Formats: sequence, C-alpha cells, structure tokens
Amino acid sequence: MDAQAGFFYLFSAVLLYAAFRVITARNPVHAVLHLILAFSQAAGVWLLLRAEFLAIVLVLVYVGAVMVLFVFVVMMLDIRIDTLRSSLWKHFPLAAFIGALVAFEMGAVLMTGFRGVEEPKALGAVLDVAGRVVAYSNTRELGRLMYSQYLYPIEVAAVILLVAMIAAIALTLRKRKDTRAIDAGLAVRVRPQDRLVMVKMAATQQAAPVAEPPAAAEEKKA
Repeated sequence: MDAQAGFFYLFSAVLLYAAFRVITARNPVHAVLHLILAFSQAAGVWLLLRAEFLAIVLVLVYVGAVMVLFVFVVMMLDIRIDTLRSSLWKHFPLAAFIGALVAFEMGAVLMTGFRGVEEPKALGAVLDVAGRVVAYSNTRELGRLMYSQYLYPIEVAAVILLVAMIAAIALTLRKRKDTRAIDAGLAVRVRPQDRLVMVKMAATQQAAPVAEPPAAAEEKKA
C-alpha cells in the first residue's frame, strides 16, 4: 500500500466517524463541528483525486462560511431536544435501511478494489496561440463547462439558493411574544421634563400624635 492509498483510508475513516457523530451527537453545536470535520476530510479526498479547485472551494465556502453561519444559527435558535428525540424512533427503520445500504456499497467497493479504473484524462489537448500543447487545467475546463454547457442549471441553482436565503431571513425575523424591543426613535425624542414629574398632593390622613416617653409624662403630672 502506497502513501496515496494510506491517506485515502485515513481521510475516509475520519470522514465516516465525523458523519456518524453528526447524526448521533445530542448537542447541535457538536453536530455542526463534526460536520465541519467531515467537510475537511472530504476536501482531502478530493485533493487525492486531483480536484484541487473543488477541494479549495469546499474548504473556503462550506467550512469557512456556511458552517460558521450554521454555528451561529444553531446557537441562536431555541431547539427543543426532547421534541427531536421523540420523533427519532419513528424514522429509525428508514434511516437504518439507508445506512445499511450505503455500508454495503462501501464494503463492496473496498473488497473489489478499484481495478480497471484509470486516471481521468483531458477531453482534448489545450493549445496556445502558437499551436503548442500546454498543461491541462481542470479549473479552466470546469469553468468552461459551467458557463457554457451547464449555464442554465447554474442559474436555476442560484435562484433556488436566493429563495432559500430570503426564506431563512423571513423565518428569523418573526415576532416573538417573549421578546422586548425598545424603539430607538422614542428614546431619542424624549425630554428631560417628561422623565420625572413632581406632583403636589394633599395629605389624605392626619399625622398620628407622637407618643411621649414615660419620664416626660410623670414630670407634667408633678
């Protein structure tokens, strides 16, 4: 087993452990942190497959931006753990079937190996202005396919993500009954004389007579 195969098995083992902890962790923040670990290991697998651009995009976009946003959202939401646990066993048979199917497929791939699989080759030679063959770049070919052949699917995906972002903002801006908000405009326009008003009120009851001490009462009698 060479070094590339060793790194592949290492990244795959950590990826499987992180994915398992994502669905079994009781704390949502811990689940998101394990998802970040899973994404980083998937980026390592893509590096082994010589898909450098996809690996860097996965780290920068998902790990660096999306997952950090998930952490903030999970920490701000009031998640009821008891409600989530009550619906766990209802979906457990389907989840167990899908997990067993995925495990069977991965076991079949590991036992049979990757025989007959060759290194992906370029679709065509890339020529410069002088007609000489230059180095093949998968990033250039990926951009060419995204903005030519797959332009409309990319635009549809962008519209779907925009709608999802607007829906997430609308859900977070809902009004809650237990929140107390202060109108900044009213606080700025308030006047000092409106904060404290002195009101002169008449006494409703007369003051009770002050009781004299026993020594003073005896002196008066004498």
